[in-house]
Amino acid sequence: MDDAIQLAGFGLLATFVLIALHVPVGIAMGIAGVVGFGLLSGFHPALAMMASETSNALTSLDLLTIPLFVLMGAFASIAGLSEDLYRLAYALVGHRRGGLAMATIGGCAGFGAVCGSSVATAATFGKVSLPSMIRRGYEPGFAAGTVAAGGTLGILIPPSSIMVIYAVLAQELIITLYIAALVPALIAIVFHFFAILAYTQIRPRDAPLGPRIGAAERWGAVRASWPVLVLTCTVVGGMALGVFTATESAAVGAVMAFGFAGMRGALRSSQLRSALLSTASTSAMIYVLIIGASLFGYFSAVTQAPQVLVGWVGEANVPVWVAMLALMVLFVIAGAIFDEVATMVISMPFVLPLVQSWGFDPIWWGVINVVIIEIGMLTPPLGMNVFVVKGIAPQIPLPSIYRGVMPYILSNLCRLGLLLVFPPLVLWLPHLLKG
Repeated sequence: MDDAIQLAGFGLLATFVLIALHVPVGIAMGIAGVVGFGLLSGFHPALAMMASETSNALTSLDLLTIPLFVLMGAFASIAGLSEDLYRLAYALVGHRRGGLAMATIGGCAGFGAVCGSSVATAATFGKVSLPSMIRRGYEPGFAAGTVAAGGTLGILIPPSSIMVIYAVLAQELIITLYIAALVPALIAIVFHFFAILAYTQIRPRDAPLGPRIGAAERWGAVRASWPVLVLTCTVVGGMALGVFTATESAAVGAVMAFGFAGMRGALRSSQLRSALLSTASTSAMIYVLIIGASLFGYFSAVTQAPQVLVGWVGEANVPVWVAMLALMVLFVIAGAIFDEVATMVISMPFVLPLVQSWGFDPIWWGVINVVIIEIGMLTPPLGMNVFVVKGIAPQIPLPSIYRGVMPYILSNLCRLGLLLVFPPLVLWLPHLLKG
């Protein structure tokens, strides 16, 4: 048993070494898992396991959700739905102090519902809303921080690729996790609005008042945005009401987004080719990540390292909430240094059994995990979304962008605390629809 535990530790260390050598995360985990399992049980069973796990992933209907939602997001971007959402949000709240920042958050939330990617949402609105905010006198760091923070909503608001990964690896229903994320997503939007209001009260010059939009222009913005409203209601509402499964909803959404792009005359051959290639490359990356995580998870289960870890923590007699808070701090630190998705996938074989041993619902932990990842995507020294926005606006200094995301990091920490203290905010809606 001790040898198996040591082997699990060496496997984890080998994974991080390979990642440091720029081996893709999924491949690094797969190598460590197959070699470790081979040393324990023989390399013939290890290779058979690799073939089996790969086959299971490639034939999984649940995982088919990922490429379909990625394709939907690509078609939605081609159709210009992000611009429609931003114009709608600006027409509604743009005249208020901080209104453009609120419009960016609202637009990111809406686009997240047809995209499912944090990085894609930040990149899209970095091009759509950031020039508009800077042109109207917003402090560049705050404007860039708003885009980076708004982009993180893309992985919380359904559909979300990272939630599909979690659901598959945790063997939970994707649709249950999506429904559980709806209330926390609404709380995120409200808390970000409060963060904007508080910041603009302290530093009003950083967010000047915008011109009031007339009623006719507002109705025009509403009419122009009907495709994205219909698409969002169909995809998210269809899943929540049980009309579609997650996979069916993704397929319907992809077809609808394709139709809207064609209807607007935006679907040229070069753009179609680009959408298909980006969908294929993104989906392949995610599939490799999931296959590698499955191989490593299988290896760690054979070593019984998760059970031993649970036993060690239990023998330490540390209060559950102290252990949970320590775990979250470690996740935020890891997310600020490593890729956030990689952090979740690598740690999952060890962390999920530990969290369940403390009596927490895996659905609740899945949402909490995504919220922590959102914080990591903004936290120095890495902060994936910060670097995405920096790439779009290289003239804005990186320290200035980090200062701009601070109100939103505080907002996210407040939301995380609320969800920790009141788990029913995550779980009541799935239980209500199930009952």
